[in-house]
Amino acid sequence: MTTGQHTEPETGPEDERLPSLAEQMADQLGGWRGLVESSIPVVVFVIANMLGELRPAVIASVAVAVLIAGLRLAQRRPVRHAVNGLVGIGIGAAIAWRTGDERDFYLPGILYGIGYGLALLVSAALRQPLVGWIWSVLVAKGRSEWRDDPRLVRTFTQLTVLWGVVWLAKVGVQAGLYLAHQDTALGVARLALGYPPYALLLLITVWAVRRVTREGASTTPLPGA
Repeated sequence: MTTGQHTEPETGPEDERLPSLAEQMADQLGGWRGLVESSIPVVVFVIANMLGELRPAVIASVAVAVLIAGLRLAQRRPVRHAVNGLVGIGIGAAIAWRTGDERDFYLPGILYGIGYGLALLVSAALRQPLVGWIWSVLVAKGRSEWRDDPRLVRTFTQLTVLWGVVWLAKVGVQAGLYLAHQDTALGVARLALGYPPYALLLLITVWAVRRVTREGASTTPLPGA
């Protein structure tokens, strides 16, 4: 290297592609507005059902979910979170309407949680960690170089097990309340065990993956070193 030359440190490709932690969190949670909007239909159902009867509560929750999705569409804002919430609310509302049992409003979410938790654990056991593949789609723009890095494979496997255990634990609480016919407590648990654990898991995931990728970049010899 010639004296006086200045070489800028090169950044690893994974680090260049990654948005900031705050940007990734905001995108996946939909920001504070997404958090609030996804919770409103469930809150409406719980309160309306406590004050009145099941079917008016179902109608009110679905109407609020449709209104939220419509407002986002009219404002030309992303509707992914609103649509996801509308589908979940709509399925639960249809089942509760048909059976006449208010706790069935939460049944699709419980079944989905069980299936998702088991899928996470199975994918980790098969060394195809689901969290890693979701990361590829949502953050790495479809690229999957992490499969060639044993540290990232190990990290994503551990994270996938963590997600699966937490998911099954929180859905287990809801299933217990469902079987015990604790309808109001089930609604409260649905809210309390919804976004808070998800946000914490997402924070841990982003932190862990960024730490491993940065450590990998720091140990790679720079050109001319």
